[in-house]
Amino acid sequence: MKLYLFDDRVADAWHPFALTRPAGELLFGALLLRERLERYAGRPATASLTRPWLRSFQEPGAPVAVPRSAASPDHERLLLCSRFVPTIGERFEGRGQRPILLLAGDGVAGCYLPAGHPGPATEWLEEPEAGPVADHWETRIVSGALVGAAWQLITGNPGQLLADLTDDPRSRGDSGEPPSGTFRVGGHAILLGEGVRVEPGVVFDTRDGPVALSDGVEVLAGSRIAGPFFAGRGTRLLGGPYERVGAGPECRLRGEIEDSVVLGYSNKAHGGFLGHSYIGRWVNLGALTTNSDLKNTYGPIRLGGPAEEVETGLTKLGCLLGDHVKTAIGTRIHAGTVVGAGANLFGDSAPERWVPAFAWGSGSDASVFERPRFVEVAARVLRRRGIDVDEATREWLGACWDARGAD
Repeated sequence: MKLYLFDDRVADAWHPFALTRPAGELLFGALLLRERLERYAGRPATASLTRPWLRSFQEPGAPVAVPRSAASPDHERLLLCSRFVPTIGERFEGRGQRPILLLAGDGVAGCYLPAGHPGPATEWLEEPEAGPVADHWETRIVSGALVGAAWQLITGNPGQLLADLTDDPRSRGDSGEPPSGTFRVGGHAILLGEGVRVEPGVVFDTRDGPVALSDGVEVLAGSRIAGPFFAGRGTRLLGGPYERVGAGPECRLRGEIEDSVVLGYSNKAHGGFLGHSYIGRWVNLGALTTNSDLKNTYGPIRLGGPAEEVETGLTKLGCLLGDHVKTAIGTRIHAGTVVGAGANLFGDSAPERWVPAFAWGSGSDASVFERPRFVEVAARVLRRRGIDVDEATREWLGACWDARGAD
């Protein structure tokens, strides 16, 4: 049986991340959405069925990205919506001669198709609904939920982190001693990978959940880490208070960070506040870049969008920054700001709540970060972290720039 993950129209609208990556390659809790579905299916994903310009997408561990029409009927297959978050411990069981429709809550989580069955049309993968197939397929209720909007990856992250880390076998029984010279408050576990280095004086606050540091993580003195917290492989915590954060791999983080997700290979290496936000890959936040996550009126926050602002009903919400975003020193970002991939923010004014992909500057004077220059700068950044930049990588970066109007 082959596993396919598909992005539907809801995932297509997950600005600003949908322009540069399949939805399954977003971190939620201590796992990528794809990794979570691979556990549920008991096998690695064969492909992500997603937007056509992502066919050159490549990252370590990620399956190929292909158009939604590419799932062949020649073999048995399980198609799962990339927004589906199964309940921890749930596993797909079924298989047989009849198709199975999988329902989670009030949405479609996916379907199982035996070999030879043509399966749903591309249009169904874009907007899956039970009606057209429910009379002909077996219907099964599965345990879990569908993430609705991109900002729910922020609001739901602390709870998902707590569930993931509590489920870790290392969290059971004796939680062990903290590293030598450090301090722990609370009874949840401290989970350390291979080669973790923690300087004396670090404080682990585990009253509200475990703290997990993956292989090769380094924590400098002056850090206070409050769980639930997850740092991916090779991340460096350079000092400051960190509360309910998921980050990595290979991030550089300093300053006050709370209730946020930093997808990987991103730098916040200087002071400044980051709160209730989601940061894509290969982002660099200049020194003292700070976002607001609370209005002065304490009222609900509207999220920026390409056509109109979206009412979230939240009183706490920061910003969403796409892949390869860069900010100048001292950049200020309003609550509810969405910054498109590849944008480079600088200037005297704070950006508007919606910044188009590949913007160059802030406010009414912003221009466009031209394609050749963007590709070259992005390649330069990847090489600094030892990532090989081949022609396929350049093609992917260029294709994202070409599709910028879709964001």
